[in-house]
Amino acid sequence: MTVTDADVLEARRDVFRRVLKHIREGTSDLADAPMENAVSVYTDPERHARELQVLFRETPQLVCLSSELKSPGQFRTFDETGVPILVTRAADGGVKAFLNICPHRGARLVRETEGQARRFTCWFHGWTYANDGKLIAAPEAERFCGAMDSREHLVSLACEERHGLVFVMPTPGLALDLDAHLVDFGPVLDALRLADTEWVKSGILPVAANWKYALDTYGEGYHFAALHKNTLAPYFRNDITVYDRFGRHHRVSFAQKDWADLVDKPEAEWGIRPEGAGIHYLFPNTILFAGAVSPGKSYLTVFRHYPGATPGETRTHKAIYAFGGVKSPEHRAEVEAAFDATANVVRTEDYVTAAEGWRNLTFLPAGATVVYGRQEIALQFQHRAIAEAIGLPLPKVAAP
Repeated sequence: MTVTDADVLEARRDVFRRVLKHIREGTSDLADAPMENAVSVYTDPERHARELQVLFRETPQLVCLSSELKSPGQFRTFDETGVPILVTRAADGGVKAFLNICPHRGARLVRETEGQARRFTCWFHGWTYANDGKLIAAPEAERFCGAMDSREHLVSLACEERHGLVFVMPTPGLALDLDAHLVDFGPVLDALRLADTEWVKSGILPVAANWKYALDTYGEGYHFAALHKNTLAPYFRNDITVYDRFGRHHRVSFAQKDWADLVDKPEAEWGIRPEGAGIHYLFPNTILFAGAVSPGKSYLTVFRHYPGATPGETRTHKAIYAFGGVKSPEHRAEVEAAFDATANVVRTEDYVTAAEGWRNLTFLPAGATVVYGRQEIALQFQHRAIAEAIGLPLPKVAAP
């Protein structure tokens, strides 16, 4: 089903109506009760190992946006889950993914992070593959006799493109069922118009904290007034959240302070833009943020959180895109500046606190807990969804 501008605007109006109702009534979307969670959820090596396997090897991974593989022959490599992956747009326009491994002797096939190529040649012995994965040339092939028959193709991975996103299953032989993975989140993603974006800038934000601790930062505005008092707090309220759940995914919308001026105005005067808005959590590790640090601008920023080998290591891959493409050099500079501003907030405020907090958790006694308030509804849901997915219930918390 094609999503029209009218559909997008109506979806945004619906969220806006709910935000303004909360402003008018002094309310917010809230969980039924506060939730305590065991500190070990962030620190336990065994739970961490289970997450690495199930969430990052056996769950569909967002590799890139469709707009980053625009034409046949464009490719990207993807190593963030620990599995070397090559994804490319084939001649027929579809996307394909393979282990980035030459079957001859296991060498890395493509060493560039991105580019354009109709064929890939292994630098070790010069075996060459078409971008559909088929072996098309090998020096002195006749000397391998029939052994090359079993080395005819690269090892393929399940791959699918939908809603302007490219998903890959990192483990060979596992099927990729996007209907089961996305459930009813697809129309929400369609409303973001992700295919109609242009990449502008990327970077990596490392943090010495558990990946879930870093991810928590993106799901609640309760910390705005204290942690972001000079950056976000002048523009955004910390007491109003509009929350929507879609299977294991969710959307969180916060209220801008100047929206109070719209409470008694007709909808025609709200000035809603056609781009999507809000913080969208794509399970298990991705945040799609449609908006800006300061009001009045709209960009797509994608944060993908990848755990390290131990519970206290995370690398956040951050990229920013222009809705509708870059219109001018001035527009590109504006989007780049937005990337820098957001990265600065995350790096110097959120992640400084995350590193301190996670390290402190490791010193707490066995059985210690953290607490998520009713206003931290997204965090409550997020941790329950992760625990359910990996088949390890959240540790029982002792009654007070």
